[in-house]
This record gives sequence, structure tokens and C-alpha cells, in this order.
Amino acid sequence: MEYIYLIAAFNAFFFTVLIWQKKPRAFRDKILVCWLLYLGAYTGCYAFFSSTLFTLHPILAAAFISLFLLHGPFMYLYASALVTEKSRLTRKELLHFVPFLIFNTYLAIASQIPSLVKGVNMMYVDNQTEPSAFLLFFLTITALSGPVYFLQTIMLLRKHNVNIFNNFSNTEEIDLYWLRKLVLIFGIVWSALLVVVIIHHGFYLFSSTFCTNGLFLLLSVFIILIGYFGLKQRTIFAQTMPPTQPETAEQTVKYAGSSLKQEEAEAFAEKIRLFMQSDKPFLNPDLTLGELSDALAIPAHHLSQVINEVFGLNFFNFVNRYRVDEVKQKILNPKYDNYSVLGIALECGFNSKTAFNRIFKHMTGLTPTEYKKTHNSQRISL
Repeated sequence: MEYIYLIAAFNAFFFTVLIWQKKPRAFRDKILVCWLLYLGAYTGCYAFFSSTLFTLHPILAAAFISLFLLHGPFMYLYASALVTEKSRLTRKELLHFVPFLIFNTYLAIASQIPSLVKGVNMMYVDNQTEPSAFLLFFLTITALSGPVYFLQTIMLLRKHNVNIFNNFSNTEEIDLYWLRKLVLIFGIVWSALLVVVIIHHGFYLFSSTFCTNGLFLLLSVFIILIGYFGLKQRTIFAQTMPPTQPETAEQTVKYAGSSLKQEEAEAFAEKIRLFMQSDKPFLNPDLTLGELSDALAIPAHHLSQVINEVFGLNFFNFVNRYRVDEVKQKILNPKYDNYSVLGIALECGFNSKTAFNRIFKHMTGLTPTEYKKTHNSQRISL
């Protein structure tokens, strides 16, 4: 088992070097580097000292366990740095590390008072020594911090997903699907291990080593995945996006304070229709709400409101509907008989086969090949 921890620690340091060499280095990269350094050192120390730490050094063992309080904050702050434009942590964000500091302040005080040292015991099942109420309190906070931060991170990433669909026509590599899935899976496993920890402390089953081995094995897998995908993750230009907004179900509330009048909205809608048909800006695979706003000379918040309320779509679906219509026309056009379906899709603004097939099937109910066969008799004669 120790070899797995050491491999994970090596990977953490290896990915740290690679990420630190990136140019330019974004703030999110700095957080990821700190996170990986923490995980690498933590896992490596556990591999070397776990056999004696919990039996011979109770204060150090408790301090070692308190380091789990850093994992959740690092994860949440990394996700936050990915979806927002920032160059440093705010004072409010630094509060995430306060529980860790309080826990270790208690341990520092307990180490100087003999009566308190007896209550700081991570192996009470074997030694028949009950832990103090303070230690149990801090261990409970430590155990709960994982699920709490997993949940907060999932909620943050869901809001981000709504936001990018309202601002980007292409979500490849910016939807953070990999991070959402990773956080969800590990959140479930972490919560399951939490149940084991509770059983251990409540019913004197299993052992501390069994619990910590499971947590560090989980961290070892997490290190490899977060390092690999974090290295590949490109910058998300979050500064081009307005504050996160709810989906169209809450449009009335969302635009309640808007100064846009009905007549103006209809005029803007007509202007948008004509521009989309004549200039075909959707052929740009990386078209954003900001770029379309500049081209139309319509404020971005008004453009978003018109697309949401008048057309009943978010920006992503609005633009891709035009791309799908363009693909449908060209598939049936004899001039494009020598083109592959993917070649046509790329000409129409899609930038990957996977995204094209998914969007086309979602909007038409058919795959591109099925659509071509079904509508073969309707070919355009030009």
C-alpha cells in the first residue's frame, strides 16, 4: 500500500513542476500548485510514518488528521479560480482555513497540559482511552468538511455551467465536465468513508488505520486525476461573463429590473434575425455573447435578455440552432456531395465531431446520417 502512496506523491510533485513551467501562469495554476504540493507532501509523509505516527505520537497524529481540513478549501478555491477572474484570494476566502488553524491551536495548547494530552488519542480502541470531547468535536468537523466542500463545489460548477451556456456558443474544454464528474464521484466515495469513520468512533469497529488507509488511497487516485486534467485545462475567459444567472424558468425575476422596453426588445430581435441570416456570425466556432454584442451594437445584457425572452433560448442553443439549420441545408445540397458530414459541420461553425453529433441529435432527433437518408428526396437543386 505504501508504494501506491509514494507513486501518488511523486505524481503530485511531477505535475507541480509541469504546471509551474506553464507560460503564462494563471492564478488558478498557482492554487493548483499549492494544492498538489500539499497533497504530495501529505501522502508521502503518510507512506513513511503511518506505522508509528498514530501509536507513538498522539499530538502529531491528531495534527496530521487535521490536514484533511485543507483538502476541501483547496478544491473549492481551485474551482472558484477556474470560473471567475481573480488574481488573489480575498479576506473572506481565507476564512476557509480558519477551522484548520483553530484545531491546531487546540492541539498546541493540549500538548502543554498533561491532563489534555491524555484525551488526544487516535487509537483509543486499542488503548481503551476515551478521547476528549474537544478532540471528538474537531474530528467531526474534519470528517464533515469533505462532504460540505464537495457539495459547495458541485453547486459552484453547476452555476458556472448555466453561465457559459448563456455566453458561449462552444463549451468544449470550458464546461469543466471533468471536474464536476471527478468531484461528484469522489464526494460519494469520501462520504462512504465518512460512514466508516463514524462507525469506528461510535461502535468501536474497524481501526483508525483502516479508516486513514481508505482516505489516503482515495487521495492517491485523486492526485493523479486532478494533476492530469488540471494541467490540460485551458483558461476560461470568465471576465467576459456577467454574474451567474438562473435558467430561463426564472427569467421574469431575472430581468425584473431591466430598462429594456417591449418595443425595443422586438426591434433588437428583428435586428438579430437579419444579422444572423445575412452575416452568419455563427460560422465562427468560438462566437461569444460579447462578440455578437459588439457586432450588433447591442448591450450584452440586453442581447442576453432578448435571446432568453424573445427567442426562448440560451445563447448556446440560439447560435447552434443556426449552425444545425446550415448543416441541414448543405447536407441536402448536391454541391456538398463530396464533403463528409463532419467536413460540412466544421464549415458551419462546429469544432468537433462529438459536439456536432450531440447537438444535431438533440435538436433534430436524428443523427446527421439518419437525417440525410430520411430527407434524400428533398435535395436542393441549384
